[in-house]
Amino acid sequence: MAVRATMTRFPGDPDAQEACGLPWGVTLTPFATKDENSCPPVYGSEGHLLPRCENCWAYYNTYCDQEQWAWTCALCGTLNGLSSQSIARYSLPDSCPEILSSFIDLELPLEGSEEMQPKPVYVAMVDLSSSEEFLELTKSALLAALEALGPGSLFGLATFSHKIGLYDVQGAIPVVKNVFIPPDSDGNLAMDLEDVMPLFSFLAPVDTCKDRIASALETLKPTTSWERTTAAGQGLDGVLLGGRGFGVAMEAILNYLGSEYGNTYALARVFAFLSGPPDYGPGQLDTRRYGEQYASKGEDADRALLPEQTPFYKDLAAVAVQVGVCVDIFAVTNEYTDLASLKFLSIESGGSLFLYSNTDDSTLPQDMYRMLSRPYAFNCVLRLRTSTEFKLGHSYGHFFPDPQYENVQHIICCDSFATYAYDFDFVNTTGFSRHTSELPMLQIAFQYTVVVPPDELSDSGPRSTSREKYSLKRRLRIRTLQFGAARSINEIYDTVDPEAVLSILVHKVILASLEKGVREGRVLLHDWLVILTAQYNDACKIVQYESGSLTTANIDVGFSQCPQLQPLPRLVFALLRNALLRFHEEGVHPDYRIYLQCLFSALEPSSLNRAVYPLLTSYSTPDKQAFPRHSLSRAALITSGSSIFFLDAFTSLIVYYSSTADPALPFPPPQNCLLRNTINKLKQERSITPRIIFIRGGQDDATAFENYLIEEQDVEGSGFTSVLGFVSFLDEISQSVVEYMK
Repeated sequence: MAVRATMTRFPGDPDAQEACGLPWGVTLTPFATKDENSCPPVYGSEGHLLPRCENCWAYYNTYCDQEQWAWTCALCGTLNGLSSQSIARYSLPDSCPEILSSFIDLELPLEGSEEMQPKPVYVAMVDLSSSEEFLELTKSALLAALEALGPGSLFGLATFSHKIGLYDVQGAIPVVKNVFIPPDSDGNLAMDLEDVMPLFSFLAPVDTCKDRIASALETLKPTTSWERTTAAGQGLDGVLLGGRGFGVAMEAILNYLGSEYGNTYALARVFAFLSGPPDYGPGQLDTRRYGEQYASKGEDADRALLPEQTPFYKDLAAVAVQVGVCVDIFAVTNEYTDLASLKFLSIESGGSLFLYSNTDDSTLPQDMYRMLSRPYAFNCVLRLRTSTEFKLGHSYGHFFPDPQYENVQHIICCDSFATYAYDFDFVNTTGFSRHTSELPMLQIAFQYTVVVPPDELSDSGPRSTSREKYSLKRRLRIRTLQFGAARSINEIYDTVDPEAVLSILVHKVILASLEKGVREGRVLLHDWLVILTAQYNDACKIVQYESGSLTTANIDVGFSQCPQLQPLPRLVFALLRNALLRFHEEGVHPDYRIYLQCLFSALEPSSLNRAVYPLLTSYSTPDKQAFPRHSLSRAALITSGSSIFFLDAFTSLIVYYSSTADPALPFPPPQNCLLRNTINKLKQERSITPRIIFIRGGQDDATAFENYLIEEQDVEGSGFTSVLGFVSFLDEISQSVVEYMK
């Protein structure tokens, strides 16, 4: 459970909070195996016996004052009695995790249906209104998935087009049964999927049926245009309209699985492979909203294409949450698919949204294997509590808010990378009083379930049936943190974490973009940097008025007196140049923007920092690093004199050999050299599989690399005079600060 605060010394009161100009909050990665300092929790059992405050319901922790019969809550100050059981327990403090550490992970007793021995369930939904290339890629991805699935898993294969296909692979030959989808947008299936094929026939054990599942995958063929046109009844001069009935297929699969929630499975994951927009039957999306007509209507495309056009998929996400199904969407397409409407299905059910623009260099198989190989928790409940002086403001991330309790979030599926963010507000004008010893406290409680694979018995002897049985473990992870209260603005600035600041900024900007359009998101970010710069100059008494006037020469726009703030102007500049916030007319595809919103809002701060402002390093040879960091400019390439440059942009890793590099240097870098080992290490640590690109300057097209060199004053070939280099950007910020301070 990694927690990173935007500043480790909190503002003392609301005036200080406003004066510092920084977002006040934390980022949280609840299922990370260690904390932000790489320390693991202290594990224990009997989490249900942990004492709780009668007033605020916080859990007993190391910061609480304990007497013989009672304890004082560190968050609200309430005196609570101890039960005789707790008194006996705390007479042996060395055996109590909650006394040994402020970061604990305790086992809880299972309740009701949790006591069953479930099997993990995985269902693939494959789009047949597609191409041969799409199906070949999907087959490769599912074969990779089968290798990653643990023993005892159940797997179901379904297809969709103008009909839903269910596969029974448990016999000698795979059998597929189809049910047709009504073309009208409010039609229902003629029969339930359970009547088409019993669920126990559909869900096959991976252990014994892996080869048969692979054989069934080989039978997948795209539906012909004749089939789809005939079914849709919409053929017009040979143009196919319709045939991808994804909405009703997903609804039917959720109902199909839902009947066995709590019996056959405790969590099911559905992988939806899409080659284009749902355009047939219930849940179909009108893709005509993406086109030239927006220009003629005078509408802002950056605003019009971000909201969902139908609540269908958001409603479907609520159904998925109720039946314990996590949905991952894999869209392999370069046509407009309206991910703005589809995204809720994945992000609210705890799943992921992946977008690949083509089949040629797609990392889909690697992403599937990586996603299924790492541990995950499910049926999670997350709750943050604060001491009495402050409270939670906004919560950000891919969760489902509890309909009844405030500040309680439900996460259907959570892996070790999933990150959430929160900002804080003061409860009153007093803030953290300087006259008491009370310090700001934060407690995070994360309750979750994990599927524990069968204990490995000795390798010798026959395989017993007991080994096939998975067991569930319900656990409670608690982290209690104490922060300082700053006595001055400078104390706040000295403890800033710029990466955590960036995380909360990105969440706020995404929210503003969704509500008011991309232009508004850009304005919010720009104005924030102007105000922060003005507040800093004022707090540090940098501004000297000459002859009663204020000029840009007086403004310290680079935060020279505060190293912690110095990365922020570059990060803001890079964020404004990122596809997340660039305009539609610059060629940013709306689906790609939505994909970035979903990706960025789930990344932990260091990864997000890398995705927004890539790291450029240089090497004199593949085995010798020259410089650990360069600015993202052509000037840096020329002045460094290095032969090889390595750019880490999180989703892409690019190796660039300069045109002046010694021809004798091996290209691409050989295995087991320092550069290649660095690349392999980064690939292993990533939540997604980065694309690896090797470019030889002067011979290969270097556009992919040059696009990341964003700090140039003269950005060539864009055709947009409004695009500024970093130096010009700082000049413009200085001018705006002068206007603001006047």
